[in-house]
Amino acid sequence: MKIWIDADSCPRQVREITCRASTRLSIPILFVANRKIPFPPIPNAEMIIADDSPDAADDYIVEHAEYPDLVITRDIPLAKRLVDKQIPVINDRGTVYTERNINDRLSSRNLMLELYQIGITPEKTKQFGKKELQDFANALDRELTRLTLVLAKKQDYS
Repeated sequence: MKIWIDADSCPRQVREITCRASTRLSIPILFVANRKIPFPPIPNAEMIIADDSPDAADDYIVEHAEYPDLVITRDIPLAKRLVDKQIPVINDRGTVYTERNINDRLSSRNLMLELYQIGITPEKTKQFGKKELQDFANALDRELTRLTLVLAKKQDYS
């Protein structure tokens, strides 16, 4: 099990919380971006720099992540690709993407993009504050606990 972070737009506080969880649970954490992103110096963290072509970091994550890895991203098209592979995904606000909600999220995102492209500026999302950070921390803890239990059961049957 690994934690993958789509690091290009991941808030610093989310990186820090995830690094603490990674250290506490001894789970490797991989930051993937097309440039070096600062993160706390911990022994089980690695920075993977993808080339700067469009979606190179996303493609790298999709190609290398496997169940029961956990991916953290705010990129909804990337989340869709991962959910289609049955890889658990959460965003930096604590939303867990699933087969039940990812298509609606992707449709909403595409509609907002179309409105923006024709000059209609939709409302911006809320600021990233303490509540969003707490929601993320709670979702991260829940998902890591769930995946750790899945992994333990899988090893029991091996």
